[in-house]
Amino acid sequence: MNELVKKLEKAGIVPVIKFKNPEKDALPLGKALEKGKMTFAEVTFRAEGAEKAIKIMSEGCPSLIVGAGTVLSVSQADKALEAGAKFIVSPGFDAELVSYALKKNVLVIPGCETASEFQAAVKAGLGIVKFFPAEQSGGIAKLKALSAPFPFVKIMPTGGISLENLSSYLSCPSVIACGGSFMVKDSLIESERWDKVSELCLDCVRIAEEAKNE
Repeated sequence: MNELVKKLEKAGIVPVIKFKNPEKDALPLGKALEKGKMTFAEVTFRAEGAEKAIKIMSEGCPSLIVGAGTVLSVSQADKALEAGAKFIVSPGFDAELVSYALKKNVLVIPGCETASEFQAAVKAGLGIVKFFPAEQSGGIAKLKALSAPFPFVKIMPTGGISLENLSSYLSCPSVIACGGSFMVKDSLIESERWDKVSELCLDCVRIAEEAKNE
C-alpha cells in the first residue's frame, strides 16, 4: 500500500470517470489516458457497469492504476476489487467500509469535509482522505484550515477542480493529488474525442510538474 501511495503522490492527478457505455468506451478512454501520461483512473459506481469498466481498463491499459469511486457499500467494494480495482474512494466517511478495506490491505480514501470526519479517519488509521466537495465546501481556504490540526494527513481534493485552480490546490503542502472529471467529461466520452482527453491530461501533467517545482 505504501508503494501505491508514493505513486499517487508522484502522479498528482486522478481522473474521475463515469461511463454510460463501458463496453464501447472504457478501452479507448483508457488508451487516451495513457497517451496523456495519466497513471491513475477512478471509475465511479454512479453508473451501471462500473466493475465492467474497471476490468476492461485494468486488463487493457497496463500502465494505468485503476480504482473505484463513489463506493457506498462493502458489496460494491467487493465487486470493484474482484474486477481489479487497486484502490477504493468513497464520497463520505463510512467506518464499516474503511475497516473492511483496511483488513484487505486496500488503499481506501473516504470523503471528509469537517474536522470531526478528519478525526474519525485518523482514528481509523488512515493517512489520506478525500476533501469533497472541495470547492463547494470552502475550497483552498478551508482545506488549509483543516490541515492545520492534522498536518500528518494527506488530502485529495475533489469536486470543482479545473485547469484554472489545479495549480493552486497542488501547491498546498498537504495535497497529495487532485481528483477531477474535467478531462473526462461526459460530452468528451460520448463524442469519442479521445485526442482532446489526451490533450487535457497532458495539460494536467504540465501543471502538476510546475506546481511540484515551485
